[in-house]
Amino acid sequence: MRDDIEKIISRAAAEVSAASSLAELDEVRVRYLGKKGKITTALRSLGTCPPEERPVLGKLLNEARESVEAMLTRRRDEVAALERAKALEAERVDVTLPGTRPPVGARHPIRMVYEELEEIFGRMGFEVAEGPDVELDYYNFEALNVPKNHPSRDIQDTFYVSDEVVLRTHTTCVDVRVMKGRKPPIRAIIPGKVYRSDASDPSHLPVFHQLDGFAVDEGITFGDLKGTLARFAREFFGAGTKVRFRPSYFPFTEPSAEMDVSCVICHGRGCRVCKNTGWLEILGSGLFHPKVLEAVGYDPEKVSGLAFGMGADRIAMLKYGIEDIRLLAENDMRFNRQFLHINPAHILHTSREG
Repeated sequence: MRDDIEKIISRAAAEVSAASSLAELDEVRVRYLGKKGKITTALRSLGTCPPEERPVLGKLLNEARESVEAMLTRRRDEVAALERAKALEAERVDVTLPGTRPPVGARHPIRMVYEELEEIFGRMGFEVAEGPDVELDYYNFEALNVPKNHPSRDIQDTFYVSDEVVLRTHTTCVDVRVMKGRKPPIRAIIPGKVYRSDASDPSHLPVFHQLDGFAVDEGITFGDLKGTLARFAREFFGAGTKVRFRPSYFPFTEPSAEMDVSCVICHGRGCRVCKNTGWLEILGSGLFHPKVLEAVGYDPEKVSGLAFGMGADRIAMLKYGIEDIRLLAENDMRFNRQFLHINPAHILHTSREG
């Protein structure tokens, strides 16, 4: 029995010394000190030994257990220190290596267009105004001389929160809010989201972006409107850009006109984008209808005002050659990263598949 105890201690010492991980040490502990371990089993078998030998053998086995526990503790500290050193070495940072640049975000094309438009109109004295996305029917329709039976009021075109509350269908409603709270002269542009019940396709979205602008003062004429918009077109699309005005109809302006610019892709020669006409429709405009001026408390005999509105998404698509409006809303990083280092004066030709 004594020889067996010495052999157990010797084998345990060898196995403890050979263990190279905490998991292996735990296996050694279970093998010798566990419920079915060799030393535990030997202690339980003392009852089969002669009575006169039991005290001595019991003392030897207890000493063996303490010896193995001490060996395990020492080796556990050594192995833990080695594993910690390995982990630190694996995580060591070589400060001599070149740094890794973190991913950098890019300005969205709509934001770039808004910034450029705000700068252009800011130089002409226009301030930036804002209004709520959830709007009263009064500001969105009634104050803008939109009759109750106008098609734009249909539920097929407008998102209704209630009979008197809608999601604004244009940023022109902010014109009324600004004018109601101030006296002329006023010059302001209103960038923002608008909402219409449109199906999503390459040229339509239910949520898109507009920029409205207006000016009210004594003696404003249609000539002021044409001059303002012609200057905008030249500064935004290039000095050689030509403009033309076509008669149109909007409930809140009279007279009203659509403005076209010479195609920014083919420069007026004719291409697929402009349908070989050489012209692209950009915005709607006109002089405020007298009923709109009266609705905000102005005297149409004393003051007049110009107004215009454009789709920022369409402007961005023309500016950067984007063929599908859905790309502006999908947040696809492959698309967005193209604008990381772009100079806004450069034109991209981007397709949905690209």
